[in-house]
Amino acid sequence: MSFIIRRLVFYLIAAWVALTANFFIPRAMPGNAVQDIMSKFPSLQPSAYRALEAMLGIGHPGSLWHQYVSYLNDVVHLNFGLDVTEYPAKVSTLLGQTIPWTLTLVGTATVIAFLLGTGLGIVAGWRHGGWTDRLLPGLMFLQAIPYFFLALVLLDLLAVNLHWFPIGQGYGQGLIPGWDWTFISSAIYHSLLPALTIVLTSVAGWMLQMRNVMITTIGEDYVLAAQAKGLSSRRVVFTYAARNALLPQLQGFGLALGFVVSGALVMEIVFSYPGIGELLLTAVTSNDFPLMQAIFLVITFTVLLANLVVDMIIVVADPRARAREGAR
Repeated sequence: MSFIIRRLVFYLIAAWVALTANFFIPRAMPGNAVQDIMSKFPSLQPSAYRALEAMLGIGHPGSLWHQYVSYLNDVVHLNFGLDVTEYPAKVSTLLGQTIPWTLTLVGTATVIAFLLGTGLGIVAGWRHGGWTDRLLPGLMFLQAIPYFFLALVLLDLLAVNLHWFPIGQGYGQGLIPGWDWTFISSAIYHSLLPALTIVLTSVAGWMLQMRNVMITTIGEDYVLAAQAKGLSSRRVVFTYAARNALLPQLQGFGLALGFVVSGALVMEIVFSYPGIGELLLTAVTSNDFPLMQAIFLVITFTVLLANLVVDMIIVVADPRARAREGAR
């Protein structure tokens, strides 16, 4: 229990620091969101300037403290204000429209890459020097390629030339988003090539880490003792070696899941995918303070929550971690 309390206090402090930084950093950037709105709506009267400042939470330097207090109050009530680029749309509405796309694509691709890489790493570590080891240089080469460059190559080869996949977008033109099979099948079809890009550029990292830890683990005394007892290779691999080698892998996986919400910014631009990465780029280039703050908060809190969950899993799954916490 003391471990949980300490971790909660740590993450609460980290969340407060993130909130504070998230408030000040956008305001340190050049540009003025209110002026951007005024330029897009020439019919607005000059008197609307102050009203827009109050609505967007952007005031004069002397009222910075009041902005900060108001900002914290709005975050507590999940009120992220109005968007500048799509004014007067709510920021929460835009997030609700884009986050599911990123979660579905990047989240699914991350899980597939983790499971595939971990499985290959177990085999490569247990039978190092075999055929799985010979796969590793090729996979490492794909990981060394910038993912947006590989995305462009796959897009040109498989979509433009061979017409196996659509060129871009999240679903076919003319379709209305819904839960009907026509839309769902189109969305899956449009996500295959971006997902393939993510898997190809990340599977090698999972495989290499799992392989290296497996090689170390199979030399431990408890694994050698299990082999000496005459247990089957399958039981020794998965019950003794892989189970303990998986713990460091879970930590990296939890962190990767935390970053799923941030998406793959350049990849989403390459494929014109309607995810949160493209939305973030639009917010930064448009000096859209409310949208930038909301996106950064979602990403930060997701990473903190993922790390907290991983900490709990490690303590529950690893007897050594429980022993260390009990000794404190």
